[in-house]
Amino acid sequence: MSEQLHLTHVKPEDIEATSFEIISRELGPLDLDPQTELVVKRVIHTTADFDYAKTLTFTAHAVERGVEALRNGATVITDTSMVAAGINKRVLGSFGGQVCTFIADADVAAEAKRRGLTRSAVSMERAAQLPGTLVFAIGNAPTALVSLARMLNDGSLPRPALIIGVPVGFVNVVESKELIMATDVESIVARGRKGGSNVAAAIVNALLYLASGNRRE
Repeated sequence: MSEQLHLTHVKPEDIEATSFEIISRELGPLDLDPQTELVVKRVIHTTADFDYAKTLTFTAHAVERGVEALRNGATVITDTSMVAAGINKRVLGSFGGQVCTFIADADVAAEAKRRGLTRSAVSMERAAQLPGTLVFAIGNAPTALVSLARMLNDGSLPRPALIIGVPVGFVNVVESKELIMATDVESIVARGRKGGSNVAAAIVNALLYLASGNRRE
């Protein structure tokens, strides 16, 4: 006979708040930087993976610059439609911002095939031509980060406000993240192999909540 399950009764409207209470409790004595705490907890909430409390790496002004850029109507560039789908466009739009992704464009695919590159790499080149303040949210393709690092080094990419580099996988994932951290651009990077489109979207949403003055905890 299976053991009886003991479920915790939580009102639907209280589930998120209860989740954050559990996260805070299970983090225990781990001392999080107050400036980055919400971002870390939002990623843990999305993934149920407490490793991010140690692997998420922030440059000195990453959160500050990201929040400022989003509040001033930055364009968020993503490497996948999944990242774009996960971003709170209502809040982003309230600041005059938008999400752009070129990964599914036919001409990007054709150029990538002709040059022997990934669509992600070419889509970053396309994004570099956009006007205004840019925030890059990369959750899947290390080649997107490699492309960004190359363009930053050769001067073909105007300095973005923030790069979120959290691709997941095994091939050049760790190395591509290190390339971004070696630049002088503000960044939020998940060191190691872990990451994903959901993580990239969660980071953008955490910054949007901070920009709107709503910590959502």
